[in-house]
Amino acid sequence: MKAAHAVVLLAAVSGFVMNPLPAGAKAEEYPMDQYNVVWDTPSRDSSGSMPLGNGDVGVNAWVEENGDLLFYVSKTDAWSENARLLKLGRVRLALSPSLFVEGARFKQTLDLRHGCIDIEGSGATLKLWVDANAPVVRIEVETPRPAEATVALERWRTEARALTGDERFSAYGLMKSPDPVVVSPDAVLSGETDRIVWYHRNERSIWGQTLRHQGMEAWIAEAADPLEHRTFGGLIEGDGLAGSDAATLKSKEPAKRFRVAVHCLTAQTETPGQWRDQLADLSAETRRVDWGEAYEAHCAWWRGFWDRSWIHVTGAPDAEAVSRGYALQRFITACAGRGAHPIKFNGSIFTVDSREPGKPFDADYRNWGGPYWFQNTRLVYWPMPAAGDFDLMRPLFRMFRDALPFAQARAKVYFGHDGAFFPETIYFWGAYAMDNYGWERSGKPASHVDNTYIRHYFSNALELLALMLDYYAFTRETDFARATLVPMADAVLTFYDRHYARDDAGHIRFEPAQSLETWHQAVNPLPEIAGLRFVIDGLCALSGDIVDEGRRAGWQRLRAELPPMPTRDVAGERVLAPAAELIGGKSNSENPELYAVFPYRVYGVGKPDIELARRTFDHREVKGHNGWRQDDTQAAFLGLAATAREYVAKRFAEKHPGSRFPAFWGPNFDWIPDQDHGGNGLKALQTMLVQADGRTIRLFPAWPKAWDIDFKLHAPFKTTIRGTMRDGQLLTLEVDPPERRQDVTLLSPQGD
Repeated sequence: MKAAHAVVLLAAVSGFVMNPLPAGAKAEEYPMDQYNVVWDTPSRDSSGSMPLGNGDVGVNAWVEENGDLLFYVSKTDAWSENARLLKLGRVRLALSPSLFVEGARFKQTLDLRHGCIDIEGSGATLKLWVDANAPVVRIEVETPRPAEATVALERWRTEARALTGDERFSAYGLMKSPDPVVVSPDAVLSGETDRIVWYHRNERSIWGQTLRHQGMEAWIAEAADPLEHRTFGGLIEGDGLAGSDAATLKSKEPAKRFRVAVHCLTAQTETPGQWRDQLADLSAETRRVDWGEAYEAHCAWWRGFWDRSWIHVTGAPDAEAVSRGYALQRFITACAGRGAHPIKFNGSIFTVDSREPGKPFDADYRNWGGPYWFQNTRLVYWPMPAAGDFDLMRPLFRMFRDALPFAQARAKVYFGHDGAFFPETIYFWGAYAMDNYGWERSGKPASHVDNTYIRHYFSNALELLALMLDYYAFTRETDFARATLVPMADAVLTFYDRHYARDDAGHIRFEPAQSLETWHQAVNPLPEIAGLRFVIDGLCALSGDIVDEGRRAGWQRLRAELPPMPTRDVAGERVLAPAAELIGGKSNSENPELYAVFPYRVYGVGKPDIELARRTFDHREVKGHNGWRQDDTQAAFLGLAATAREYVAKRFAEKHPGSRFPAFWGPNFDWIPDQDHGGNGLKALQTMLVQADGRTIRLFPAWPKAWDIDFKLHAPFKTTIRGTMRDGQLLTLEVDPPERRQDVTLLSPQGD
């Protein structure tokens, strides 16, 4: 079990790290600075928080009107006994004299270039940063005159309590459980000299319950419980601080400079004492690191991150919101994308206590709870290849790779054949969310799923393979292809090969089946057909040192057995259909027929039958550009520049009205901040700029002439493309490696 850590250290020190420009540099050389978020007043409460993180540890930070700095501390692997992703806690730093006095100058800046928050108030300066290279939250304070400091741990999980009413929604999976859903309290250790130690420890777990209930009890002997004895929390200490009580430290004497560090530890240990010992070791390790060197390395990581890729749009009134939204969403993704588990679509690690009317929930609350919805999770990851954020993709692939043996065993138990399938909603170890699987099992086979929205929903594994194919196409990492992509493809395609019968023509007949969550009963749904077609073509194109000829021949045979792409007539025009046959009515608001455009790029710019796909888009029944709806991305793939521009501009202009931070989208269909909403915006804007098909790279396939652009994006075969366009004229174009320039097709921006 991977361990990571949380400590808060406050010490009087000399020196204070600031953010000066390099010698001789000009501000215009740092375009990321234009997207910094700057506030000139404190915030009322956590709804006015700013996000910060290092990919695993995150904070929501704000300064209240009394001048106190508060921040929630979160972590990507802080899973409770009920498989809810919890906060570690909340920390308050109070200074006397206060950081803010009414009428005095106040400034709070999210500095994207350096990955930190700078605060100025009453002559004092404060810097907050989550170390990009270590699980440490660091704070540096400098005051004009000696001040007293208090650091306090603030908890809300103080006693065991059952979730009731609407609050049970945050325990989705157990929401309909016949038993109470009990939240266990955190522990604060007593007897710690001049430091605070606290943790949440799972003395029970729902893991075994899910396996027994879902007919997979034999798997209990095959794997370890990932929840039981999982312990997460932190330690607060520092030179110059003395314990006031078990949860509070105060400075021994006034000082003009302080440093604060917050480390978070998650580990599975036999005893709390073993966890505490690991945390003490981490604290000692952190104290050995020079703060100045740590900050330089931290800034170097963020400098490298922003240098990977960028999109700066100018030239029109709607361009500013698009550019800022793109930069801020990519920042939020980086803050949570390098941890032990994938990014949660419903709030990531940046949920706060809810102020929604009728929903006075704590910061652990999120709609749809702890399970992963693939339909939602994928949208966070599709923009990453073009951005060059390959490290952020690995936690997603790791989760499914680790769950693959369980998925193979389940296919055997449920259906009696080889292969693997993954439910649409899963706990991170691969089991169904219990509410979807169903609680009343009398007379039902293990394979029966009560929730008809996902009963026959298996195509998410095809989209996972499509994502993996893109990752390999961009990185050319043969070890990944051999160890992850091909084994996953073998298992998933074997499932499809074994699971369905053939019709009289020798074609696979997908029945029983459904078309996404919208059509619960369908025959030969388009997402399955388009997905298999797209994925098999990509797999068969892999080189012989990755795919042997026997495996390739089997996949080609499966490809030949696919039925034709379903179509239908709408208003006298031939368009793609959600399925060959639809039984019953609609139950959701998706356009399954457009999955042949995205995520499965069968139709698009430069490809056959694009007019068929464009007619399908024109006649789509559901229209939308918020949350998980992906009209803007699909419009971009179809070369519809004006439509894509309108939709993506509106997407990046919409935020949660109750949140101060401009890129806290939602809740839309999920929760705040809505990562589907932001992820779709990233993907749409990238697709307007660059589309790749094999070795071919198409530039500006859906770009509006009214938008000027400076960009750097990635493409397959370890390629980067950097360019500048003004008034529809390409001024610069750099392709690396240079020989890939011959594969670039320049298309004309659209519009007057």
